[in-house]
Amino acid sequence: MELLEKLYQMTAIQDIVDAPQILLMIFIAFFLLYLGIKKQYEPLLLVPIAFGMLIANFPGGQMGVEKIDENLTLYQIARDHGIMNFVYYSLIKTGFLPPIIFLGVGALTDFGPMLRNLRLAFFGAAAQIGIFTVLISAVAIGFTLKESAALGIIGGADGPTAIYTTIKLAPHLLGPIAIAAYSYMALVPVIIPFVVRLTTNKKELLINMKQQDKLYPSKRPIKDLQTLKILFPIGVGTIVALLVPSSVPLIGLLMFGNLVKEIGVSTGRLHKAASDTILNAATIFLGLAVGATMTAKAFLNMETILIIVGGFIAFAISIAGGIYAVKVYNLFAKKKINPLIGATGLSAVPMASRVANEIALKHDPNNHLLQYAMASNISGVIGSAVAAGVLISFLG
Repeated sequence: MELLEKLYQMTAIQDIVDAPQILLMIFIAFFLLYLGIKKQYEPLLLVPIAFGMLIANFPGGQMGVEKIDENLTLYQIARDHGIMNFVYYSLIKTGFLPPIIFLGVGALTDFGPMLRNLRLAFFGAAAQIGIFTVLISAVAIGFTLKESAALGIIGGADGPTAIYTTIKLAPHLLGPIAIAAYSYMALVPVIIPFVVRLTTNKKELLINMKQQDKLYPSKRPIKDLQTLKILFPIGVGTIVALLVPSSVPLIGLLMFGNLVKEIGVSTGRLHKAASDTILNAATIFLGLAVGATMTAKAFLNMETILIIVGGFIAFAISIAGGIYAVKVYNLFAKKKINPLIGATGLSAVPMASRVANEIALKHDPNNHLLQYAMASNISGVIGSAVAAGVLISFLG
């Protein structure tokens, strides 16, 4: 009997009996795993987050991130509070991993579609309206200004940017904000069609971008795109550093990653490391550590519910903002733009563009607008990072 009692005490069963809310958290983790594995919603991000959440909610494993004395050394944190707290306080709380992920994203990004269609880049900026709309609304319902900014940044649909901004402004909200940001990014194939149905009509969705280009060809075609693609990250990195220095950790590494990609063979090893090994390792540690912040104590409260609801509103307003920016543009321009281009002003690259292209093809099998959507989509990455920098500068 004594042996059986010790075996029972060794398990987490009694802890779960004492705190049954743990079962709800485990169920949520299973659901997120289902979305990532079965539905293939952002599996590279959602699977690590969900699994980190799962293992964090089993008592006794010391895998949940907890509030600890930040004056402790990293050795003391690892020894007394477990490996996940070590990862969180050394790599996440310091703001190290989000810029590293931007380095990898830059190495995977082709700015060519945006440079060929610079007028479409404006709609990536217009789509950031959701950030500031929700910021104001969150303040009105009782969140502090810093908390509201961290909540609003979900509207940029960029997980690393949301995490980086939250670390700087409201680190106590990191868990729910990260979950909301990545969950809504994963649900882009559901949310964009929903907003598009509410804000557009069939005539608008039938606007064919290639036909518009033939009717109104560009008067100043780019003669040397490759040279421009090399100069672009250098120029943008310099301008952002001068105007919004707080955006440099994100934009700077995004542009550096893109630069080593565009230079070619001579920096091929750097490009391969940034886009493969470094990005994959950073994604694993970021996902697991962020998921580990989602313990029952931290997650099951009214504040979390408001963040999840507010995040959805920010996301939807950003999509609608880009669409209505296109509608206003079309009132004054001869060369019309499909509103789906505005819907891709989010940072969810390239999923938002693929979804917009699929919607267009459903209405007209010859209406291929993927490259045009990518122009707005890619500019949204830059726009959300700059918006985050502005908020950090004013509120940090």
